[in-house]
Amino acid sequence: MISSSPLVDWLLESLELDASLFHVGRYCGGWHASTHGLARASFHLIVQGHCWLHIDGQQESLRLEAGDAVFLLQGLDYRLSSARDNVEAQRLPRQAMTALDGTAQDGVGLVCGFFHFKSGLSTLIIDGLPDWIVLRAGDPSLSAARALFGLILAECERPPAPSSALLERLSHLLFLYVLRQQVADNQSLGGLVALARHPGFAPLLEQLIERPGDSWSLESMAACTGSSRSAFFKRFNELAGQSPGQVLLALRMRHACQLLRANNTVEQVCAAVGYQSIAAFTRAFAKALGVQPGAYRRQHEGR
Repeated sequence: MISSSPLVDWLLESLELDASLFHVGRYCGGWHASTHGLARASFHLIVQGHCWLHIDGQQESLRLEAGDAVFLLQGLDYRLSSARDNVEAQRLPRQAMTALDGTAQDGVGLVCGFFHFKSGLSTLIIDGLPDWIVLRAGDPSLSAARALFGLILAECERPPAPSSALLERLSHLLFLYVLRQQVADNQSLGGLVALARHPGFAPLLEQLIERPGDSWSLESMAACTGSSRSAFFKRFNELAGQSPGQVLLALRMRHACQLLRANNTVEQVCAAVGYQSIAAFTRAFAKALGVQPGAYRRQHEGR
């Protein structure tokens, strides 16, 4: 059974994402850089030297040292720079990166890339997380993450050049470790995390996850929490930032994807996730995933 106690394991299992590298290299002198507008979520690993992080709307800049990392999850307008002052940082030029140099005494070495979250349940999970998360090299609670960062540093020093594929996978794992610690430590998170932590809503979320194909109505969901229909709907939206129907849809589409990848027919999946007609299921699936269920099934045949 899934409950609030193994929340982190369920969250990590449910979160579907890909990591891709943008660039790996070194800046020196006066500079600023940003990937704002290129993707919703990005990451920057400081592998050498230091730099400053400026996020629009934040008065204070943040110094990032070698061994630190920042994960920006909500398309924030930001910049990294050699300058502490935000106004000065915006005036500094954008520079082309040079190759990493392990013997350099100045500048900053960076591994930068993007996270691409699958639509649906993964998006709901991410929406409940902070806009950005910082990993500090000296954080004693993140020993596993620091070990992974050590592997990233070693790969960056590998001649003649680091492996992009390996850096992507290591960055992916690093984020999952940081995310697990964030969920364990941060009691103010919203979204599905807040639902799973709430004693009145955790049993309902557990049942929705285990039986997404049941004929769930607002009344039946409210009954699981012992509250009225209107009070349930209001409190659910306050906690999750989404309606009960949106969360149920995301859980149904996740289950549908699992069944299609397991080579079940569209007809079988339609019935298993609670739809009365194939046409209605196909419309819902295509809207959520951007592809017809039959095409999705063919894409994953033999994998």
